[in-house]
Amino acid sequence: MGAGSGEAIFPMVSPLDGSPLAEVEATSTREVAALVAKAREAQSSWAAKPIRERAERIAPVKKRLLQRAEEIAELLRLECGKPIEEAVLAEVLPNADLVDYWTSSIEELLDDAPIELDPLSYPGKAGRVRRDPRGVVGLITPWNYPVAIPLRTLLPALLSGNTVVFKPSEITPRAGQLVASLFDGLLPSGVLQLAQGGGDVGAALIEAGVDLVVFTGSVATGRKIAVACAEKLIPTSLELGGKDAAIVLADCNLERTARGVVWGAFTNAGQNCASVERVYVERSIADSFTERVTALARELRPAVDTAVLTTERQCTIVRKHLSEATAAGAEILAGGPPEEGSLHFPPTVVRLDREDTPLLQEETFGPILPIVVVENADDAVERANATRFGLTTSIWTRRYDRAQALARKLRSGVVTINNHGFTAALPAAPWTGSGESGHGVTNGIHALSDLTRPRFILEDRNGAKAELWWYPYTPALRKVAFALTRVRGGVGFFGRISAVFQLLAALPKRLMGG
Repeated sequence: MGAGSGEAIFPMVSPLDGSPLAEVEATSTREVAALVAKAREAQSSWAAKPIRERAERIAPVKKRLLQRAEEIAELLRLECGKPIEEAVLAEVLPNADLVDYWTSSIEELLDDAPIELDPLSYPGKAGRVRRDPRGVVGLITPWNYPVAIPLRTLLPALLSGNTVVFKPSEITPRAGQLVASLFDGLLPSGVLQLAQGGGDVGAALIEAGVDLVVFTGSVATGRKIAVACAEKLIPTSLELGGKDAAIVLADCNLERTARGVVWGAFTNAGQNCASVERVYVERSIADSFTERVTALARELRPAVDTAVLTTERQCTIVRKHLSEATAAGAEILAGGPPEEGSLHFPPTVVRLDREDTPLLQEETFGPILPIVVVENADDAVERANATRFGLTTSIWTRRYDRAQALARKLRSGVVTINNHGFTAALPAAPWTGSGESGHGVTNGIHALSDLTRPRFILEDRNGAKAELWWYPYTPALRKVAFALTRVRGGVGFFGRISAVFQLLAALPKRLMGG
C-alpha cells in the first residue's frame, strides 16, 4: 500500500505507561509524487468498475474490523492512551455500521438524477446529473480518533471511484498502518496508498497535485492547507476545531443531563472536537447540577475510565488554559493539574463567571469542564453562539418543542437534544460545522458533494434542422424573443394575452427560417 524510506520521526513510547512502540518507517517527501502518480494511473480503471463491484470488494472490511477488535483496541490503548472500552465503542463498532451503510447505499446515492426541462422551451431534450469521482484524494487525518476518522472518508471516497493517498498523523502512524491494512488484497494496486510522515509529507501531497484534499485537524494547520491548495486551485474539505457548548435548562432530567455532560466532556480525555468545553446552566438549578457533575467527575479514574492525554504538547495547552482560568478567578471543584511530566490529567470541573479567558474562548482539547451560570435560555444561546467555532451544541430540556426552536437559533452544524457528541458515529447523518470549525462534511449523502463533482449530460432528440435561438438573427426572432418576455410575466394580464397573439404570428415565420 505504499512503502518508503526515511528517518523515523514518530513517538516511540506509549503515552499511557512509557512502554516501547513498534518502529514505523517514514515516507520520504521525494516519494510522495510517485505515490500520487501511481494513484492517478489506477484511478480511471478503478472508476470504470461497476459500483456494485467496488462495494463487493470493500465489504469485507467490516468483518476484518470486527475480527481485529481486540488488536485495534490494544493498539489504541498503547498509542493514544484510550481505555479499551472507548476504543471499541468509538472506533470499531460504529465503523462496522459505516461499512454496511456505504456498501449498501452507494449505488443509490450515486444514481443519476434527472433534471426537469420545459418541453415547450426545450423540445426533445432530457438532462441528467451524474456524480463523477474527483480523481486522486489526499487524505490527512488526526491522532485523536485515528481509526474512525480515516474510515469515514476512505469508504465513500473509494466507493465513489476515487483513489486515495492517505497520510495519518505522525502521532499515530501505527493506527494508520492498521487502517490501510484492512484493505489489503481487496483493491487493485495503487487505489489506496499510505504516506507516513509529518507536515512536510502533507505539503508534498498537495504539491504533487491531488484533486481534493480532505483534512481533519487543527485550525492553524487547516489554514495552511487551505492557502496551499488555493494556490493550486485544489478543492478542500476541512474539518477543524470546536468549542462546543451544552445548554442546560431548568426543566431538564437532572441525572441524565449530568451524566451526559460528564461523558461529553471527558470521553477520550476531552481530546475530541465535539467535547463539551462550555456548560451554560440556568441559575435555578445551577447549584444542584454543579454538585452532581462534580460528584460524577470525582468518581472517574484517569487511565481507566478516561484516556490519558496523548501528547506532551496537548498537556501543556490544557495546563495553560486551566492556570489562566484560575488566575482569572475560576474555582476548581474537581480534579486539577497532574504532577509535572504526567499525561494522566484527571477530569476537572471548574466554575467561573468570566468569559474572557482562553478556557472559554480557545479549543482546550482536554479534560476540563467549565460551568457558567446564565439567567435564561436566550442568554445561553447568545453565549453559545459567541465563538469563532460552530461544530456541535447540545440542549438539555424536557420540552422538545422549545429545544427545536432554540436549535434553529444556534450556529452549530450539529445540534443534539438530551445527548451530546456521538452523532459522528451515525453514517447517514452529516457531521459538519461553521466558522473556524471548517466547511467539510463527513457522513451521509452530503459528504459526496466534496468527494464527487456533478456532471450534467444533456441528450437532444429534437429532429428540427435548427433551434429557435440559433443563427440567423432576424426580425422574426426579435419579435419572438420580446413576445416571450411578455408572455412569461413582463406585462399585466391583458398584455400577456396580446403577447400570445404576437408570438403565434411571429413563431411560424421564425421556424420557417425567417
